Amino acid sequence: MDIGPLEPFKPYLDFFHPLFMWVLLALSVYAMYLGFKIRQTRKAEGDAKKELIKGKFNIRHHQWGSALLALMVLGCIGGMGATYVSNGKLFVGPHLLVGLGMTGMIATSASLVPFMQKGNDAARSAHIALNVILVGLFGWQALTGMQIVQRLLEKFGS
Repeated sequence: MDIGPLEPFKPYLDFFHPLFMWVLLALSVYAMYLGFKIRQTRKAEGDAKKELIKGKFNIRHHQWGSALLALMVLGCIGGMGATYVSNGKLFVGPHLLVGLGMTGMIATSASLVPFMQKGNDAARSAHIALNVILVGLFGWQALTGMQIVQRLLEKFGS
């Protein structure tokens, strides 16, 4: 597939997605840490609670979560786009399907925020569960993605 003036960069397109997603994995772990700090703040009392509130974990978690939602959707689209540009087709397999599922999970998790802001504990529990599963799947995706990168490097080297 001819991509015009970007054609010289075509061999490297396949490597942008994995690098981008490793950064997102690290940011996801950080956002999860912030979420756990919110939970700790919610359960704390007295001076400990006052000290935790100073960390503004709720604001930071919300900001990073919003950024992650946007970046994960773009990373999903970008990975599929790079694969299509390089190969003229998508490879339907566990890596693609789990990635699409993760994109749906993060959107669903974000959609629970208005309910959580109104004090809905079921929404909060679902949000936490979805995100813990999401980070676990993200780790699995990182490993399967590195297997794909290895195959690309072998193809790139020959």
